[in-house]
Amino acid sequence: MTDSTSVRVESRLETVLVANRGEIALRIFRTCRRLGLRTVAVHTDADAHAPHTRAADHAVRVGSYLDIDQIVAAAGEADATAVHPGYGFLSENAAFARAVQRAGLVWVGPPPEAMEAMARKDHAREIAVAAGVPVVPRGEEAGFPVLVKAAAGGGGKGMRVVRSEADLAEARAAAAREAAGAFGDDTLLVEKYVERGRHIEVQVFGDSHGTVLHLGTRDCSAQRRHQKVVEEAPAPTLTQAQHDLVTQSAVALARQVGYTGAGTVEFLLDDSDGAAYFLEMNTRLQVEHPVTEAITGLDLVELQLRVAAGEPLGLRQDEVTFSGHAIEVRIYAEDPYAGFLPQAGTASLVRWPAGVRVDHALESGQVVSTSYDPMLGKVVVHAPDREAARRRLVAALDETGILGITTNTGFLRWLVASEEFRGATVHTAWLDTVALEPPSADLARICVAWVSAMLAAGHDAGHPFQADGWRAGAEPAPTVVDLDRPVVVDRRAGTVDGVAVREHAAADHLLELSVDGHRQRAVVNVQPHRADVAHRGQWFDLAPPDPAAAHGPVLSDGSVASPMPGTVLDVRVAVGDAVEEGQVLGVVEAMKMELAITAPVTGVVTSVGAEKGAQVPLGHLLFEVEAADA
Repeated sequence: MTDSTSVRVESRLETVLVANRGEIALRIFRTCRRLGLRTVAVHTDADAHAPHTRAADHAVRVGSYLDIDQIVAAAGEADATAVHPGYGFLSENAAFARAVQRAGLVWVGPPPEAMEAMARKDHAREIAVAAGVPVVPRGEEAGFPVLVKAAAGGGGKGMRVVRSEADLAEARAAAAREAAGAFGDDTLLVEKYVERGRHIEVQVFGDSHGTVLHLGTRDCSAQRRHQKVVEEAPAPTLTQAQHDLVTQSAVALARQVGYTGAGTVEFLLDDSDGAAYFLEMNTRLQVEHPVTEAITGLDLVELQLRVAAGEPLGLRQDEVTFSGHAIEVRIYAEDPYAGFLPQAGTASLVRWPAGVRVDHALESGQVVSTSYDPMLGKVVVHAPDREAARRRLVAALDETGILGITTNTGFLRWLVASEEFRGATVHTAWLDTVALEPPSADLARICVAWVSAMLAAGHDAGHPFQADGWRAGAEPAPTVVDLDRPVVVDRRAGTVDGVAVREHAAADHLLELSVDGHRQRAVVNVQPHRADVAHRGQWFDLAPPDPAAAHGPVLSDGSVASPMPGTVLDVRVAVGDAVEEGQVLGVVEAMKMELAITAPVTGVVTSVGAEKGAQVPLGHLLFEVEAADA
């Protein structure tokens, strides 16, 4: 984009309020600042001192990021001239878009009519058919297995795979309940279930002057619970015919619905026969937009702002060029080795990799709650080809360290290093079929023990790992460092627990060692009463147990503790109720994920430890059931 048009943008968009939080708010602010536009943040009480709140030129408190009236009022209070919704929250809410426009503000998004038309999967399917876009066959036409999914929403809610007629009624009922709770609409679609499919999407852009074009493809097949964790551009292994089909279909659909601004048209590519089917259209900026920016050199937020200001895109399709390959990973506060359950806590130390793009809003000492989406940030790499980008991403994740809270960083590092990802054979259901093995702490333990021994050698009298036998200027004697188990460090021999170790670099919590001849990187934090490390992205808490700590009661087989920190959505039993093994006792929700809490045995409920609406920590005792044969 040329500077000559900046005056026109500024005349319509002098002050932009971002109706969002976290990394996407910060990302939009960056472009606004480059264009010379004033920025306004909205924030709840919990985010009063959050990074996005501090970064804006002006900030206004709201009670909720979902309160349309308060956000529009905040725009008026801050003299905003435009509103950018980011993604999530109200970004695809047509009523919000109309409220913004009624207030005389510029809506940085597609027309509300287009948003409404594409919001429901059943309506979007009809529009796609009218535009000549291929759609997934109906379930009754294709036979089993089928996919039952909510017509009014996404994100995996209200979605069930059904493999037989006998299971269909129960699956429909469960999906309808979940859809009604999540979207206020229990309408369902039943379509063919593609066992091995790839999630392919096309970035489209339209302006109010009749231009609609695409900015290439992305592959988002690496998913857990129908939610993306890795995205890349361009989509690998597509044939020219498949590429042409999805890009031309995406443009045709956008034209059919009168689309302007940024949008994404998603397709399912069936591995069995190569057929591509329309899934849905996202009428907003996508989380994964940075990979498209990387290969096109375009700033998608800038394009959004210019289109919203009434300017033409200023591009023809043949002027959109593509260079290299980009991959993005989403870092979530969740435990992949415990069913991807959401996590909460304080990020005691955060180190992001250098030399790559990192969109984040997470700092050392920041509290991560279960109140909002669990995504903490995104690491994005760009290289001349896919394999070079993949290797660069592995190295970047080796340098990423988030201590104090469990994240999926180590899992992502394993995933992009896997042969399946290297070979571009990961399909949408693959992660749900893989048995994930928790990583070993052996190498992490060596790193922490080495650092602990070095600190002890420096005569840090206040350090909990201070060891006997160290003398300044003298040959050090072997010592035992007490971590989660005793570890022997012998500096004279250059070993830890008998394994050869050589230090290459150590500064600002970043450590590089050669362990048994292999180079290892780690982020290490050894403080009084703390010893933890991120190795290959995985966080390990290796502090020795506190002998003075009180131990909680040993839970019986009938005790049910909360498997994650969150909010109690429902309590379905009372003391004295008879229950069957597997019966749902209650529901806990955190970060958009609902988890049914079931009875471990058949018997009688003897205690209920939570009320509906209560916040509970991880491990909180929710229910106790006395077995019938006790």
